Amino acid sequence: MMRELEYPFDNHFILSKKRAIKRKLLAEDVSRIRKKIAILGGYTTNDIKNCMELFLLNQGIEPEFYESEYNQYYQDAMFGNPVLDAFEPDIIYVCTSIRNIKRFPLITDDCAAVASLLDSQMTEFVGVWENLAKKYKCPIIQNNMELPFFRLMGNQDAADIHGRVNFVTRLNLKFYEYAQAHENFYICDINYISADYGLKEWSDPFYWHMYKYAVNMNAVPYLAFQVANMIKSMFGKNKKGLVLDLDNTLWGGVVGEDGVDNIVLGQEEPLGQVYSEFQEYIKFHKDMGIILAVDSKNEETNALAGLNHVDSLLKPDDFVQIMANWDTKERNFTKIAEEINILPESLVFVDDNPAERHIVREQLHGVSAPEIGEPHQYIQNIDRSGYFEVTRLCADDANRNAMYRENQKRKAYEASFTDYHTYLISLKMRAAIRPFASVYMARIAQLTNKSNQFNLTTRRYTQAEIEAAAADDTYITRYGKLVDKFGNNGVVSVVIGHLIEGACHIDLWIMSCRVLKREMEYAMMDELVNACKSKEIGKIIGYYYPTKKNGMVRDFYAQMGFRKVCSDKDGNTKWEFEIPLNYQNKTDVIEVER
Repeated sequence: MMRELEYPFDNHFILSKKRAIKRKLLAEDVSRIRKKIAILGGYTTNDIKNCMELFLLNQGIEPEFYESEYNQYYQDAMFGNPVLDAFEPDIIYVCTSIRNIKRFPLITDDCAAVASLLDSQMTEFVGVWENLAKKYKCPIIQNNMELPFFRLMGNQDAADIHGRVNFVTRLNLKFYEYAQAHENFYICDINYISADYGLKEWSDPFYWHMYKYAVNMNAVPYLAFQVANMIKSMFGKNKKGLVLDLDNTLWGGVVGEDGVDNIVLGQEEPLGQVYSEFQEYIKFHKDMGIILAVDSKNEETNALAGLNHVDSLLKPDDFVQIMANWDTKERNFTKIAEEINILPESLVFVDDNPAERHIVREQLHGVSAPEIGEPHQYIQNIDRSGYFEVTRLCADDANRNAMYRENQKRKAYEASFTDYHTYLISLKMRAAIRPFASVYMARIAQLTNKSNQFNLTTRRYTQAEIEAAAADDTYITRYGKLVDKFGNNGVVSVVIGHLIEGACHIDLWIMSCRVLKREMEYAMMDELVNACKSKEIGKIIGYYYPTKKNGMVRDFYAQMGFRKVCSDKDGNTKWEFEIPLNYQNKTDVIEVER
């Protein structure tokens, strides 16, 4: 990843060096997913598109764009456009602003007239969204409205129904209600982004009248960065965890030198309050499903003493792994990733020491180590980096830290066995393997976009595509949940098969790395065979497309009993499985609830 494209970034550098940055990114030997993004603009959007491309490339997504003509978002949505139809977008971004509100209340309007005006404006946008959703069946990102750059009524503009501030606020609330009621519809919060940037600068009228930009040119990278964050979140490019230093990061001082009673933490002094607030912020992430780990040059006893400090909000049990020793930070970081079976680049390194951050970045490709600044700046700099941008929260997210801790218990338990098969039986595993259900659609879509190591075809699906497959009789869809004596792993595997001319072609087969080597893949195979038999399908065809991350499943089909029928110079392979009449289940260690 290019450090220049991570927050805090130099917007002037990005704007002036766009082409050079793009060339450098495309020259990198990295694997990226390709996505088609349609930008339907209510104002000039060319530079927004160009900056979005840089951020997306840096986040592992190679975009192809459709860009509407100037202020043609409504026409494209409502009256159709053959070019947009042929483009077949994966995501649509409706880039509008307060400049696209047709009319604001007049001082002479009564309550009914203002309400009618508000409903009319909302109806227009709802028409855009529903036409797009119906026609293109893909996620839609919609800007809300920034506040007006002037207040005719002064402070009363917010409270009086005739005020523009009041009108925009009420319209935004309607946008949010719509988003809450419609999946695959997302709000890009330029109301907040513009305030954070500085509304006076953001809405500088010069750029509107000179270039028809509703946003200050210098603010364009900030807007593009936010939209790119939303898109990478939808396609599983979010980070999954925080690896945290301790001394002068989670508390002030060095616990091994100052003693646990003298570290700076708590409400007694201003700096202690700063560290307490930061700990609270980190703990919020745990509640949201973000993995927490410690990587500290410390004696373990001192590290644990600091975390057990009476004023510490973060306790040892909040972390899935605590590496406190005198080994190098990058080695401990790698061990943490290995222990929890996660790719290092999925974790963010947070350390107050710039030298340690530099070493980790240089030694571990793809790992982010943000410039966090002074203690009072830690929250703002991490928060604005967008590592954990939320598009949908699933029930499994809140339990993720517990799931990883349960996995550690399983590893310790496994060590007490000399026979692995006996160990698997002792886990008393139960699986629920069923067709896609609406209650799990968000989690299924999330899993298809997160699993990298066990992903045979590297396909990525939006929730809309998942729902479409579930509703189509020419597809076999199955999700798998796994429970054992240590706890519930949640939805851990997904299979999508496309029925074509008497054969089931596997479009997608993924599994969470949390349950590797537990024979869940065998249980999924058994259920896929049963589903095929019920539809009188006698053959299953599988595909393996190699990436730098999924080498572990190169021989998966061979293990399942498939026969390789062809391969190409890039390592792509095709496999066939003729379903025998006397097919025998491949696992006897998992009880499957059908």
